[in-house]
Amino acid sequence: MAAQASPSPSHIVGIDLGTTHTVVAYAAPGCEDIRVFDIEQLVAPGAVAARPWLPSARYHPSPQEFAGGGLQLPGQPRDVAGLERVVIGTLARQLGAQVPGRVVTSAKSWLSHPSVDRMAAILPWGAPEAVDKVSPVGASASYLAHVRHAWNRRFPEAPLEAQELVLTVPASFDEGARRLTVEAARMAGLLKARLLEEPQAAFYDWLFRHRLTLREDLAHTRLVLVCDVGGGTTDMTLIQVDSHGDRPVLKRIGVGDHLMLGGDNMDLALARLAEAELGQALSGAELTQLLEQCRAAKEQLLSEGGPERVSVTLLGAGSRLVGGSRSVMLTREALDAMIVEGFFPRVPADEAPQRVRGGIVEFGLPYVSDPAITRHMAAFLARHAQVSREALGLTDTAALAMPDALLLNGGVFRAVALGERVRGVLGDWRGAPVHVLDNAHPETAVASGAVAYGLARQGKSPCIGGGSARSYFLMVDSQGSARQAVCLLPRATEEGREIELAQRDFTLRLGQPVRFRLASLSSDAAYAPGELVTLTDEFVFLPPLTTIVPKGEADAARITVHLRTALTAIGTLELSCVSAQASARRWRLEFDLRAATETSSHQGSAPIHRHFSEAAQRIDRIFGAQGQPVEPRDLKHLRHDLERWLGMRETWDTALLRELFALLWERARRRRRSPDHERLWLNLAGYCLRPGFGYPLDDWRATQLWSIFPSGVQYARDSRVWSEWWTLWRRVAGGLPEKAQIEILDALALSSHTPEAAARKSPTAKVQGYDHQVRLAASLERLPIERKIALAEGLFPQLAVPQEQPLVCWAIGRIGARIGLYGSPHAVIAPEIAADWLRRLLAVDWKTVEPAAFAAAQIARMTGDRTHDLPAELREQVAQRLRAVKATPTWITMVREVSRLDDAAERHIFGESLPPGLTLIR
Repeated sequence: MAAQASPSPSHIVGIDLGTTHTVVAYAAPGCEDIRVFDIEQLVAPGAVAARPWLPSARYHPSPQEFAGGGLQLPGQPRDVAGLERVVIGTLARQLGAQVPGRVVTSAKSWLSHPSVDRMAAILPWGAPEAVDKVSPVGASASYLAHVRHAWNRRFPEAPLEAQELVLTVPASFDEGARRLTVEAARMAGLLKARLLEEPQAAFYDWLFRHRLTLREDLAHTRLVLVCDVGGGTTDMTLIQVDSHGDRPVLKRIGVGDHLMLGGDNMDLALARLAEAELGQALSGAELTQLLEQCRAAKEQLLSEGGPERVSVTLLGAGSRLVGGSRSVMLTREALDAMIVEGFFPRVPADEAPQRVRGGIVEFGLPYVSDPAITRHMAAFLARHAQVSREALGLTDTAALAMPDALLLNGGVFRAVALGERVRGVLGDWRGAPVHVLDNAHPETAVASGAVAYGLARQGKSPCIGGGSARSYFLMVDSQGSARQAVCLLPRATEEGREIELAQRDFTLRLGQPVRFRLASLSSDAAYAPGELVTLTDEFVFLPPLTTIVPKGEADAARITVHLRTALTAIGTLELSCVSAQASARRWRLEFDLRAATETSSHQGSAPIHRHFSEAAQRIDRIFGAQGQPVEPRDLKHLRHDLERWLGMRETWDTALLRELFALLWERARRRRRSPDHERLWLNLAGYCLRPGFGYPLDDWRATQLWSIFPSGVQYARDSRVWSEWWTLWRRVAGGLPEKAQIEILDALALSSHTPEAAARKSPTAKVQGYDHQVRLAASLERLPIERKIALAEGLFPQLAVPQEQPLVCWAIGRIGARIGLYGSPHAVIAPEIAADWLRRLLAVDWKTVEPAAFAAAQIARMTGDRTHDLPAELREQVAQRLRAVKATPTWITMVREVSRLDDAAERHIFGESLPPGLTLIR
């Protein structure tokens, strides 16, 4: 039986997958009117209604909630994220305002957060272990799947997956966030969605509404600033207008950098105001509940004809659900003052955003430190001053280049005062009034504009040109301290145009993974393909690109390739390696979307040390082919010989260390020649691969090294070999996944957490290896939280043994730290458990047990995320105690405020120095 052909597209559908709401618009066949699709959703248990938008919220009920049902739409398929029971939309947001810790919001903001695994189940952030979790990608996919189900119920003859789909994303989304958005659409069954930047979509909406009078309406406009303040991001775009001719020619000439600043920040500021009025510090879960209440209150207060005041009620829990309720009154006047002056202050055109960490930081999201949107607007316009002058026809390079038209988008601009403030500030900078383009429906303009874009591609209104919003660069070997990169794709490159760097040769190892580090730049600086540039703080580092080039039987070990890049039709970057000898051989590079932003300042590889060959000869003499005479003193003096050629070990940079590791790994089998060989090899290999991540291809190196773990050590009766074995795995633990770390913990002799018990469980490991095992166990930051808690609780009894106190305190501090060296923030021990550990550490004499003071500082360290931070009074108690024992000021500072650690503090945590230039703690 022949397969049934899929339906042809009949509708153009635009989807605004927003931080706060998801909105869908469409154009029916043969009709140029754009309509908003009313999305069916639960508005109460068992009650379904169609609304013009779907709140981008999920609620994860407890097993006891709604046991009788009422949480499913008719015919609704299973949650694409895999949970059995979940509520999406209006009812989810209502329930989140009543029950703390069970609502997922702002998933879109998490998609752009590179410091966590955005495909891991981490939301609701800070929720108890008993609450089911979902990944940011899974949450986003569930909203799209809900839309698909609602659409297909209404239009069964025109399934959503078969339509022409346009999915909007912030212009500031980097390549990783764009790819994750595409992945969310794929999970929802929407495989052919085209991406469109939201500010462009808002302008397309305006263009479509004015399509019959465009020439007149844009006659006096040369440069439009689109300022889109959404729920999670502030997006700015500049569009050049050339009105000469029958139809205006439009070109996007500038986009802003990613700003995690928007309605969520305003809701949070309002929640903090309400919290202050309540007169009680709230837990993270309670603040989440209050946040949902304040979000609803803000929408009421900002709505046209809305009330002057709204009561916000924080419900109690359990039997105190009614009696424990607390209320506070929020007024329109207070709201206007807080948002207008806090987020849109009047500032001069040259005032830069403040970089101090004094902004709003909550719920694990890295909000910008300065919430003043007008300052960020000034910085954006200054960064694009040159192309703005050209668009405006200004010849005076000293003149301020200010747009002459302004389009405001986003629900916050329903408040007239906010739009007037932005208009007034821009007019002050310009020295003349700015023309504001009308936008009566900022909540739906992006979705409608996505449809208008589809119609524009059919020739029914002007298209906005401009191509790629950014220039893309490949980081390359750097000379000295300057980091350099080659331009792969210049800004303004149009979709579909391929660029090959034929003048640049790259050598790939066949059969092994290769990783490319990329960066992007949104400024208006012009670069040519293949041009070498020096990286500055303006560049944004992207997730790595990886591939494995297969090795054929006739292939050499290495192959010379060129790089070919293009901006795809759906709006994402595509990069391939093309054989220099046979252009038909081509390997596409894929973004590693699970990788966090690299933390090493050595983004490129450094030149090899001039005495590397001499060092390699010394290593080969010890671990090379058999038959070479090796005296015991040769083994003993190897490290000294390496330092003689390469300098002191502490000065070896990451590139040199990894090259040395490659030499050692090639000779790994010969470590078994004698106990001294094995001990020395383990020591050097661990030192050269520490901390197991932070440098290109470290994940592959760690995988290679892990292959020797099952076989263990050769000389199992030598306690010194065991000590080096455990030290090796402690040093590289950051490069090992959770499964490997669990396997290591299970192999340790820590069942009773005493040296004697360790010796009984594993006699070959000897008592001398116990300290190393404890340090290794405490360094396994990817362990499940319950395993970490069990490990620490088993160690606490040893605090009664004076000689064990320094080791136990160090380990407890590492396990309970508020910020780890490499672990994801969602794997941090809960504050109430950490607080209990801290109180037990306070019973130790910090004057005689210095590790106890530092352990307490780590556990009490302030992160700015209330779901992780300990109570202020407990942190202050620790700070005072640290001051009393004359601890280093850095420790006291990190307990009282959000701060970075110095090198000495990093050495305390890691147990030794890190490679020069490698910074792990933010």
